[in-house]
Amino acid sequence: MTDESTHLFDLELKLLLEAVYLRYHYDFRGYAISSLRRRVRHAMTRFDCARVSDLQHRIIHEPTFFAEAIQYFTVQVSEMFRDPDYFRALREEVVPVLTTYPSIKIWVAGCSSGEEVWSLAILLAEEGLLERSVIYATDINPDALVKAEQGTYRVERMAQFSRNYVAAGGRGSLSDYYTSAYGNAVFNRRLTRQVVFADHSLATDSVFSEVHLVSCRNVLIYFNRELQDRAVGLFSDALIRKGFLGLGSKESLQFGAHASMFDTFVPAQRIYQRKAS
Repeated sequence: MTDESTHLFDLELKLLLEAVYLRYHYDFRGYAISSLRRRVRHAMTRFDCARVSDLQHRIIHEPTFFAEAIQYFTVQVSEMFRDPDYFRALREEVVPVLTTYPSIKIWVAGCSSGEEVWSLAILLAEEGLLERSVIYATDINPDALVKAEQGTYRVERMAQFSRNYVAAGGRGSLSDYYTSAYGNAVFNRRLTRQVVFADHSLATDSVFSEVHLVSCRNVLIYFNRELQDRAVGLFSDALIRKGFLGLGSKESLQFGAHASMFDTFVPAQRIYQRKAS
């Protein structure tokens, strides 16, 4: 695209994001522009829209269409025990601290289709903590939340999930936690009896209070700096003193507005601890 066409595309894109916010109160205006360009172009191709304004027209006038199109504004890529060293660090470094509390609250922010939620539930079950834990699993995408709560994934994904589970320090076999039927693996719903699935936007909503661990991985990289700072501010407000924050492998608190609120706990795995004061 030429500089002029890119400028016009970005102008229409800003108008689209403003329209989505005013019509549906979903705020994507603080998302990284380069990522939004790619995703909106994918949506235009998928829905046969020649211009961003065509996509905007349908989104404004057809709420059911927006419900289908929202998946193109959010990133839904995950797998169970993704980045196994992160989960191993949680098991070996964070869990021993969590065991000192009589009850535990965990917030998985941007849970997508639930792979991380189910992974954490399995880890907590194996460490004897699940029954005294509550996990808040939140995402802006209602369809993703439905998938997350169902805990149903294609069976061909199980080989990679199982390798991740073993590398993350799993104490048994991942197959102990699901049954297979009709090409799907369905995870045992007992794992999520302690999970609350809820719609939540890091751009507009407030926090869950007094949590011991926030896990928000591979989400902040899609935000601009202002929205990153807002999200980390929410996490800081939500965490108890000396609570933990886990970020993605390409994310960091360094140079952020709230960096001074945290100490680095496991540097290689981007796990931080909120300061006591």
